[in-house]
Formats: sequence, structure tokens, C-alpha cells
Amino acid sequence: MLVNLPDVAPTSSSVIKSVGILTTDEISSNIDFKKEIELVLGIRHSKIYSFRKFDKNNSISYKHFSEKDVNWQGDFVQPNIKVFLEEPFDLLIGFFESNHLYLEKAVMLSASTFKVGISGVNSKLYSLEILEAPSQIQSFLKELKRYLEILKKVKN
Repeated sequence: MLVNLPDVAPTSSSVIKSVGILTTDEISSNIDFKKEIELVLGIRHSKIYSFRKFDKNNSISYKHFSEKDVNWQGDFVQPNIKVFLEEPFDLLIGFFESNHLYLEKAVMLSASTFKVGISGVNSKLYSLEILEAPSQIQSFLKELKRYLEILKKVKN
């Protein structure tokens, strides 16, 4: 599924006005991403989508997807995740620290042209990687802001 990635991820030179975040349910339940992004980056328009393991007791959610939302061909079939992936965010943050087939596929299929993630996951997915533990969201976002200022993608 992830075999045909280009050697260099495409990037955009526009200023960031919207942010999409792909992460795990474990991480998103412990961190208020919207608040942190608004505080550190000063960006108000953000959306988060999390992967959680399938459980028949979980209700359908507009904020979560599971392995059941991917068909045998590797295509996302659940409408909510498809809409999220089709949204052309100015910045997509892949916030997970180890290889994760479903999240990596989602990052790859995202319409966002500037993708940032945690270093060591899959360098072909991202325009920029930051070496930081997911528990250190403040540090991750401050480092991200530093690079975005250098690239003139956010205002000082």
C-alpha cells in the first residue's frame, strides 16, 4: 500500500491558515490539539482525526476511523475520513511515533501539500520531520513554529 511513495514529498509555499492532524486515539484523548495549535502557532482553523482499534461497541464518529473503514484494496470507505483526507489543509501533522499502516496511508492520501510528522516514522511521507516524543506536544509545536517561520509559512 505504501510502496509507490515519491522520494521527496511535494510542498506548498503558501502561508498556513488551516491545519489537519492525524494521530491515534490514545494520543488525542490526552492532548487538546486545537488549543495547543492555537496557542503556539496562532492558527484557529484545525481539525483532528484519530485512529482507534475497531470495537463493535464504538459508535460511528466524525473524529475517528478504524481498520474496518479500509477495504481489502487499501481504500478508505468511510465517508467521514474520506472528506477529511480530501480537504486541502495548508498543513497536515502526522502525530504518531511508530509505523502505523492506516495512519501512514491516510497521511499519504491527504490532499494537504505540506506535511509534517515525527521523525523516524516514514521520511517519504513528510516535507518536514521533527524529532520529539508525542508526549512533548509543546516542544514539538515550538520547533515546528521555528521552521515554519524560517519558511515564511507563519507570521512571527
